[in-house]
Amino acid sequence: MLLEGKNAVVYGGGGHVGGAIARAFAREGAKVHLAGRGLPRLEEVARQIRAAGGGVEVARLDALDEARVDEHADAVAAGSGSLDVSVNAISLGDVQGTPLAGMTLADFVRPIDTAVRSTFLTARAAARHMARQRSGVILTFGGGGGSPPVRDYSIGGFHVAVGAIDVLRRQLAAELGGHGVRVLTLHSGGLPETFDDAEIADGIRAGTMLGRAATLDDVGRVAAFAASDLARTMTGTSLNITCGAETD
Repeated sequence: MLLEGKNAVVYGGGGHVGGAIARAFAREGAKVHLAGRGLPRLEEVARQIRAAGGGVEVARLDALDEARVDEHADAVAAGSGSLDVSVNAISLGDVQGTPLAGMTLADFVRPIDTAVRSTFLTARAAARHMARQRSGVILTFGGGGGSPPVRDYSIGGFHVAVGAIDVLRRQLAAELGGHGVRVLTLHSGGLPETFDDAEIADGIRAGTMLGRAATLDDVGRVAAFAASDLARTMTGTSLNITCGAETD
């Protein structure tokens, strides 16, 4: 198992992406600590993990709540003996489909504020423990901040938000590398399973070189690899799982 004996915190663990990552981590032997605002969804993911024989704990918290994030990370490290992996997979609350010229400031700024604040707070909380351990992995989800702008469809502040996450990831990696901590981003280019609109889902697939897009299961598997020692030489970079929709 790739993550045997590891303790992993997944913020947004009740969502599509967070749940997929949490289940993959548990399959690879990690004890998963699900954190998020929606307790029923967290409990459902926890039920699935337990049914498969995995170890899991659930905590209700808002990743934008500084005191609660710090408190939870401290509790995980103290109660489980370490904090080895931290994943931020919370929803950014972005508004899409409205042209920037017609968007309110609040709608534009919301995903940027959420992305930067939650990534900073969750990464900082984990880094304090990981630096002392001289090991650990911090994962963010989004990437693509350096990719070309999207034509014919407005994604609001989302593109700016993932760009900010990219910058923060690189800076964290530079500062934490000397302490044995790795920082990576998973970049999917869009997951058809998470869209109710079939036209959008089909458009994501059509834009890839492989004629298919990453699945939630793909995201979980790559996240488990990134968090494991198999990826010990990787930090400061984005893992491109866009099926060729974007090239590096």
